[in-house]
Amino acid sequence: MKKSLPLIGISLVLSLTSSALWAQRMPVVAVSDLAYSQQVSEYFEVAQARGQASMQANGYSMSAASSTERTYAAGRYAYIDQGELRNFTADIKGALLKGGGVKLIQARAFDAGSPEPSKAEQVLHQMQTGKAPAKPVRQPSVHDVVSRIKKGEFAGADYVLFGTVSSIEFRNEVSPVQGTDSASALFSLDLISDFSLINTKTYEITAAFSAQGSGQEVKLVSNRGDVVVPNRGKVIRSTSRTLADSVYAQLVEQLGPNGKPPISGAAASGPMQGARAQDPASRPAEPPTMVFK
Repeated sequence: MKKSLPLIGISLVLSLTSSALWAQRMPVVAVSDLAYSQQVSEYFEVAQARGQASMQANGYSMSAASSTERTYAAGRYAYIDQGELRNFTADIKGALLKGGGVKLIQARAFDAGSPEPSKAEQVLHQMQTGKAPAKPVRQPSVHDVVSRIKKGEFAGADYVLFGTVSSIEFRNEVSPVQGTDSASALFSLDLISDFSLINTKTYEITAAFSAQGSGQEVKLVSNRGDVVVPNRGKVIRSTSRTLADSVYAQLVEQLGPNGKPPISGAAASGPMQGARAQDPASRPAEPPTMVFK
């Protein structure tokens, strides 16, 4: 498989602008952490109490009065939680680095904007001031990769390998072993993500695919009542590695000679088609690009 690794870098070089077609630098790629978004429902309770007291006295009598006002509100509300998973891209970066056809830079973390007050905080503010809460400010979307490119989250990259989580599921299953008093405990993780390779200058999608990673651990339980503690780190590591294998295999398929390389020309059938062959020694040299992480 190592013999095929440089094909990705070669294909990406050929998809750069025509003025840099034969440039000696390798394309620079930023691999984003896996973006996710999910709807979350939460229950809230807010209570407030106000009290006041007064006292009047003279030489013949004394009187006192007090009053208490209580306000209570409760309910359930839903919102969209979004962010990035940072556990599953290191092996993808490692596979690209082994190929030697691209250079990698570290992408900036997603900027989610200023945090919005919770529903409980909004209701409490309304109780205290008597005014309706301010209209929520629209937050940046973790999936809006074009806006993130424009904001400079992938500054210095020619391409962004952008991944989003489609499905992630942990399973913890116990099954009896027939003919014995033992049981088999299975702990597994399945992760499916969608990836796009995007040109940061033109926003062209150079490659797009879904990839799956999975990992599992099986333990034999001697007694049905025994407690089994799964090795989550081992399962997550296995899932990360299989996901990287799937991502790299599909990049080679789409950018390699058997796929559809991102170059123009009706007769293009391989990564070097669509441009006349030229001796590397006769091409103008370009200083190598140095990336500091």
